[in-house]
Amino acid sequence: MSFTPPQKPAEYAESELLNAILDGTFPINSSLPSERDLADQLGVTRPTLREALQRLARDGWLDIQQGKSTRVRDYWQEGSLATLSALAASPHHQSPDFVAYLLEIRLLLAPTYTRQALEAASSQIAAFLKGADLRSGEPAAFAAFDWELHHKLTGYARNPIFQLLLNGFEELYAQMGRTYFSFEECRSESQKFYRRLLECAESCDLDRAENLLRQTMRGSLDLWLRLGGQA
Repeated sequence: MSFTPPQKPAEYAESELLNAILDGTFPINSSLPSERDLADQLGVTRPTLREALQRLARDGWLDIQQGKSTRVRDYWQEGSLATLSALAASPHHQSPDFVAYLLEIRLLLAPTYTRQALEAASSQIAAFLKGADLRSGEPAAFAAFDWELHHKLTGYARNPIFQLLLNGFEELYAQMGRTYFSFEECRSESQKFYRRLLECAESCDLDRAENLLRQTMRGSLDLWLRLGGQA
């Protein structure tokens, strides 16, 4: 039997405040209530509240200045990678274009990290692709395989930042992938992509692999948009 430890008061306060920012209870550029009032509303002590506020300020959500009210930052303009990870983990608070924005970023990054990965470890990537078993056609299996593929590609790339960026979206990637691969067209196009990437890996054709990723990531974005952002 496994047990879930109780949430610490500061973690609870941080979570509640973040939800209040994302759902518009505390809009961008608004001022938070006084510490006394906010602590009473959350049912925590003021030291606990301050700890939560400092965490949110560190991650780009709040601007805390001595002698001034705490301001909710415009997190799209003033946020950080921690902000982006929090948005990725909050699907109910994402804008309709959020996934499309991420796919655009993948379109820019994937050709580069794939080229670097094949340059460093083409035989390992080929072996992984050869071992793919997607005969069940289950969306979850496709989503898991696609995640592992890109995780390996970013892991073999020279630039470690690629994998750090990808890791921040693991939960969203799985959720989006299961929906995306629920469409037969998406599964079919991806299987073609995996076969072509295997050919690139076996021949260590870096230029072809880079172009393949650019075309495929563009196609994935177009599919998502054509299917109304529901794929």
